[in-house]
Amino acid sequence: MTYLGIDIGTSGVKALLIDEHGRALGDASAASVEPVRPHPGWSEQNPADWWTATLAAVDKLKASHPSELASVRGIGLSGHMHGATLLGKDDEILRPCILWNDGRSAAECKEMEAALPSLRQIAGNIAMPGFTAPKIAWVRKHEPQIYEKIAKVLLPKAYIRLLLTGEHVEDMSDAAGTLWLDVGKRDWSDKLLAVSGLTRSHMPRLVEGSESSGTLKRELAQRWGMDGLVVVAGGAGDNAASACGIGAIRPGEGFVSLGTSGVLFVSNERFSPNTEGAVHAFCHAIPDTWHQMGVILSATDSLNWLSKITGQKQAELSAAAEAQFTGPGEEIFLPYLSGERTPHNNAGARGSFVGLSHSTDTARLAQAVMEGVTFAFRDSQRVLADAGTKIDRLLAVGGGSRSALWLRMIATNLDMEIALPEDGDFGGALGAARLGLCAAEGASPQTVMTMPPMRTVIAPDKNLSAAYSDQYARYRALYPAIEEARN
Repeated sequence: MTYLGIDIGTSGVKALLIDEHGRALGDASAASVEPVRPHPGWSEQNPADWWTATLAAVDKLKASHPSELASVRGIGLSGHMHGATLLGKDDEILRPCILWNDGRSAAECKEMEAALPSLRQIAGNIAMPGFTAPKIAWVRKHEPQIYEKIAKVLLPKAYIRLLLTGEHVEDMSDAAGTLWLDVGKRDWSDKLLAVSGLTRSHMPRLVEGSESSGTLKRELAQRWGMDGLVVVAGGAGDNAASACGIGAIRPGEGFVSLGTSGVLFVSNERFSPNTEGAVHAFCHAIPDTWHQMGVILSATDSLNWLSKITGQKQAELSAAAEAQFTGPGEEIFLPYLSGERTPHNNAGARGSFVGLSHSTDTARLAQAVMEGVTFAFRDSQRVLADAGTKIDRLLAVGGGSRSALWLRMIATNLDMEIALPEDGDFGGALGAARLGLCAAEGASPQTVMTMPPMRTVIAPDKNLSAAYSDQYARYRALYPAIEEARN
């Protein structure tokens, strides 16, 4: 028996096959059309592009691993969170999806919290423009003709599930990022929905990520040569899926994700909000488990931005930074290119370079960018600690974890060891496949979602701890000063 994980990202879709022991058998990817930014701070994508990429990725697996794909018994889904996919009465797409990094609804966030003072208590989170509900409030105000046609609001992976199964279903971890879920009760909140003028009829049915959400349509099973009944699991939002892939499902286990966005993630045995520090408190993808996150909107995306500006590849920039690294540099970078969530909750924040001189070159700029993202992770650790959360074990995932220098910076600034798994994919696609296995076989997540062997452990550099603490203090002082000057 085999199991398929499908991870829907903004830049593309990845499909991964595993066997009953969790071993990867093959994978394939297909690019999506890049998001568009019609106005500064906006970010949109056509949901149809996700489906085109999903079909293309699984079709590639059909060509490269036909026998393994034929024996699939469970499919799990992972996807980028918060996106507002608006469907009409016949499931037609009403407008492009407003994505997780779209900041247009800051005013609506304030209006929602004023309309329902208990919003943070119920949702366990601040109303942020990245979440789904404020996006609907924006559509209600600025596109009333679209708003009146809304029959369902789905998150990105739920839209793909609809096309795979014909069912409107969402898992708890993704639903927690809408601002419509009572996260402690793991159920839709009528009070939160009412603030958006919506009801439960507009929402998908809720399941746990490791439960069945439906079965694959017959025509798709035939297209991919799959025999018998294929169960589609509830799945998970991208970060909860990564936690399932890395095995971080027990209290105190966490990971630092250096992807397009950055995440400091830790699993909790109970619902533990800390809205004052803009901490995300969500349901995990498995029953009776929650998690907290500090979220950075531009992690490797900051280095990608510098890459575009300088014309050098990201790998070249990080290699140049490592070659000349001796400790904290003079330059400081604030990585708020798309605003910021944790700890500032400010969609209007913008990035800055400070401390430039004639000695500044691309290597030093790259180091400053990496340090700025590192300090943003340190911010997240600080507010998680303010909530009483302790991280017992931290693993590294994401494309940025290939940089040894970046991981040393993070380990030093968080003052804790970071374990790096052996080569392999431990992201959303693997977590999704594991959830598909659980749903199809009724297997226990605690048995399936084990941690992989570790390749190395990165220890803090105690010789640089004091210097980085001083630099971090300067970094923290810059944000309020620059925001005051901007406003």
